[in-house]
Order: sequence, then structure tokens, then C-alpha cells
Amino acid sequence: MRFKFLRKIWYRINPKYKDRLFCIIFGREKYKHYALELYNALNGTDYDNLSDLEIVTLEDAVYIKMKNDVAYLVSDCIALYEHQSSINYNMPVRGFMYFGELYSKILKTENKRLYNRKLIKIPTPQYIVFYNGTEDYPEVSKMKLSDAFIQPVKDGEYEFTATVYNINFGKNKKLLDTCAPLRGYSIFVDRVRKNERMMSIEMAVDKAARDCINEGIIKDVLSEERSAVMLEMLTTFDEKLYAEGLREEGHSAGFSEGHSAGFSEGHSVGFSEGHSSGLNDLNALNERLLRDGRIEDLKRSVTDSEFQKKLFDEYFPDRY
Repeated sequence: MRFKFLRKIWYRINPKYKDRLFCIIFGREKYKHYALELYNALNGTDYDNLSDLEIVTLEDAVYIKMKNDVAYLVSDCIALYEHQSSINYNMPVRGFMYFGELYSKILKTENKRLYNRKLIKIPTPQYIVFYNGTEDYPEVSKMKLSDAFIQPVKDGEYEFTATVYNINFGKNKKLLDTCAPLRGYSIFVDRVRKNERMMSIEMAVDKAARDCINEGIIKDVLSEERSAVMLEMLTTFDEKLYAEGLREEGHSAGFSEGHSAGFSEGHSVGFSEGHSSGLNDLNALNERLLRDGRIEDLKRSVTDSEFQKKLFDEYFPDRY
């Protein structure tokens, strides 16, 4: 009865689909040409060899909650680009910490010793934040690390800055016109917002993706990654609700009666199947529904467990 556990896996709408798409466009090796185009647009350079840019994004920067970032090493510059849907004045502090990790990794890789007398040269840092939230914000602004100091310092001492670009459609026209993928991303987000006034967020994202594909706007990314973005939006796992679901299914005995062994030995079966097998099966079902264009059925299945079971019976008749 795997479905017993599966149908109690809870999901909620994830508003961070924009972050996911930004990192796909500018942080994946397969779209490296877009990363180079973005770097050139920001710096007025004309690099055209993909080997000139190395993606050096840290995969384990969770401790500073930076999951929407991409980092590049280009010539003698190290660039960190982050996407934000809300204004956060702590960005210079976070960027400063992130660069510390990047430099540590570079120095270790190149076997450079900071204790030697000779000055060690390091790549010049560039920290850019791309903002596309709904709050009004200037086209370009700078945030300074020194603004966070408890004790003020002389201007220019101990400084680190984050340059924030407002990339909402209609802002920073010169930059967006210079970088087609960034402009396409801005158009896509703008269309989602306009669609959302007339339909659900799921349908708004799907329609914006289909329209952009038809018009050739970041067509390759949206064609290949549309399902991934939709799944990221629709299938955010909520472990707290999942645990509540387990209790509703009759597993409360293990909790209320203090059966720790029952939880570790018996409940782990339900948890592991619900969390891993169940999650994989749900993703497989959602991908099939997206592939077949059954967006309304996908939306309904998130809240209607009986209907979801019928869909599993339809697509995977031999598995349940």
C-alpha cells in the first residue's frame, strides 16, 4: 500500500520559481554562453570563447542561505551574481562571507600560502545583485558593507559593495537590450505577473512559458526546463505537514505511546517510501501530466487525493 503513504505527502506553491529559472539560465554548464553574454553586458567586454569563463559557484553555501547565486571566474576577475525577489540590505555582508569561501577555495586549489612574505595576488571581486521584486526600487544602487559596521569608519576603509540592478521589465533598458537572455528572463517574469491577475499562478507560469517559447524568447531554456520549473513551483515538499499526515494515517501510536523503536523500525518504512519513493513517483506523475498538457488535472491532484490516485492508476496501472 505505497499509495497510503504517498497520498499524504503534502506540497505547497513555491514562489521561488524565478530564482530557480535564473540559476538555470546563468548557472548551468549547458547554457554557459548565456553566462558569458551576461558578464560581457555588465562589464563592456567581448569575450567569445566559452573556455574564458569558469563556473565556480559554491554548492555548500547553505549556511549563509545563498541558494540563488552563480559565480564565475573570468580572467583576473571573480564575479558573484545573485537573484533577489525582495530587498535585503544585508547583501554586502553575505557577499563578503561568500567571497571569503571562494578565495579560500581558490588559494587551496592553487596551493598558495598566505604566510609567505611575497604578496599573493587574488582575482578582483565583483558582486552583482539582480532584483525583480514588486517593491519600487532604483534602476541601479550600491549597498556598502561599511553601512553594517557598528562603529563608523573613514570612507573607503574596509569597504565591500554590492551593486544592485533592477531588472524588472522596463528598467535598465540598455543592460537588458545588450543581454538577450536577461531580457528574456525579465519578459517571462513580467508576463507571469500579468497572467496571474486573471488565472492561478500555475496556469500563469505555464502560459507565460508557452507564449515565450512560441515567440522565441529564451526558447531553448524554457523548452528544455519548463517541466523542472513547474515542478519546482508545484512540488515543494513540506516535512512538517508530511509528519502530520503520518499521524493521521494511524502512525500516531508510535508518537503518543513513546514507541521509539516503532518509529525507527516501523515508521521509517513509511517515511522512507513517502519521502523518497513517494516523492519520485509524484514527480514522475507530474512530469507526465505536464508533458500531456494536463495542467488543470495537475492542479487538482495537489489537493484531491482520490483524484490523484485515479491518475496514478491511469499512468501506472501495474504499480498500485
